[in-house]
Amino acid sequence: MTNFLEFLKSNPYPGRGIAVGKNCVYYFIMGRSENSRNRIFSLTDDGIRTEVFDPSKVSDPSLIIYHPVRSMGDALIVTNGDQTDTIKNMGDFRKALMTREYEPDDPNFTPRISAICYADGSFELSALKRKDGRCLREFFCYEGCDEGKGYFISTYQGDGSPLPSFAGEPIEIDMPKPEEVWNALNEANKVSLYTNVNGEVKLFNKNLGD
Repeated sequence: MTNFLEFLKSNPYPGRGIAVGKNCVYYFIMGRSENSRNRIFSLTDDGIRTEVFDPSKVSDPSLIIYHPVRSMGDALIVTNGDQTDTIKNMGDFRKALMTREYEPDDPNFTPRISAICYADGSFELSALKRKDGRCLREFFCYEGCDEGKGYFISTYQGDGSPLPSFAGEPIEIDMPKPEEVWNALNEANKVSLYTNVNGEVKLFNKNLGD
């Protein structure tokens, strides 16, 4: 099992990441550009959304403003883009993601990463990424996991040019406390963190002084 805090401390830029454990979900965003860093998480009726922090600094809102977290009945959807709405509107995780593909941000072609957590403790993770000019759609289904354990997927393996897409199966990790995860993220690149532990939601926003 990977020590999640050490993993985050050693990786300055995993991009956006989702960690799912037993009754526990984390989602964070990072940014290298001023446009990407100019965001905060805010609560909505059924989850959270990203918002612009300083409107005067916005250059392109198309891939940075979306609903990362939304509820769908007794399930919780977590993604790194507007595929959250596709899943919610279609009501089916896999079918919805079969209609989507990676982000059109050449040369990175950022993967779309998604998760859905069900009331019985089972969950699914997915990555839609570019391979040989086509979309590779990966799905990982878990019947659940033990207390203190989780699975992590991110958009990138780390920093680079172009950014290297996440590869392989979700990483088996321990699940630290929300504040520990926020503190472990690279100080220069972290932007926001959402945590949901046993139904208790916390938001961390660097632009708001967290």
